[in-house]
Amino acid sequence: MKVLLRKALLSGLVGLLIMIGLGGFFSKAQAASGFYVSGTQLYDSTGKPFVMRGVNYAHSWHKDELYTAIPAIAQTGANTVRIVLSNGNVYQKDDINKVEEIISLVTSNKMIPVLEVHDATGKDDYASLDAAVNYWISIKDALIGKEDRVIVNIANEWHGTWNGSNWAEGYKQAIPKLRNAGIKNTLIVDCAGWGQYPQSIPDFGQSVFAADYLKNTVFSIHMYEFAGKDAQTVRSNIDSVLNKGLPLIIGEFGGYHKGADVDETEIMRYGRSKGIGWLAWSWHGNSSEFSYLNLATGPNGNLTDWGRTVVEGTNGIKETSQKAGIF
Repeated sequence: MKVLLRKALLSGLVGLLIMIGLGGFFSKAQAASGFYVSGTQLYDSTGKPFVMRGVNYAHSWHKDELYTAIPAIAQTGANTVRIVLSNGNVYQKDDINKVEEIISLVTSNKMIPVLEVHDATGKDDYASLDAAVNYWISIKDALIGKEDRVIVNIANEWHGTWNGSNWAEGYKQAIPKLRNAGIKNTLIVDCAGWGQYPQSIPDFGQSVFAADYLKNTVFSIHMYEFAGKDAQTVRSNIDSVLNKGLPLIIGEFGGYHKGADVDETEIMRYGRSKGIGWLAWSWHGNSSEFSYLNLATGPNGNLTDWGRTVVEGTNGIKETSQKAGIF
């Protein structure tokens, strides 16, 4: 009887160890089906750390130039392009067919598309954020199954007010809604204050991250005249997020903004030293007021001084960009 009991206990223990082992295997296999977060690092589906090096492309305002601009951006060596989309609330809507077309074009040029909805920019009301969420859900068939090549930036610069608590409460509703709809892609959340209030992330980011049951959310700071004004500010804003154990990218930055300097050299240098991805604003077509932010003179134009800094400069795209493992 004791022998039988001992065998039963041993068999149960072996079974438990096998289940634990398989659980670990399946969890890794699931993670490897797409981009995933571990600690402060974003990984691609091959298990390779993925550090974004690329640009923003304002598709919503230049819808007829896509097939000229994307190949030109790819020629810079960029591994990522952040695409401005619209849910129709402010700008002309991009339907699922157009989104699928964009994904195909960007990935055929061996870049990762980061898709963002621009209509909620600077707004504080949850309805604007929810409209962005509903847009993603309405086109989820373009996203599901492409977790290894498409990243979703939920809403550009939602929550213009420098209020981290309200910002967090909005995203703690938005993220579960996306996940419950079956969207498993890596998500990006811009910080509060038009993307320039980084303190909202160390203050409330852990609760926002916890709202994602897949633990696959990355935070983004837009570094202009506030968040990127000098080297110390750049380093402090990056470190304050990383020290909380949260993943981070610089989703937008310039070299100058609204009459004030931005320390783009330190953004690129410190970003490299910390393994932080960045996406410069923007390829071309800014209004005359912001023409200094044009990286190129046209959709396939020559690089401007700003463009040469981002693409060819020290710590720039050509020097630091590595393609995603799927390519």
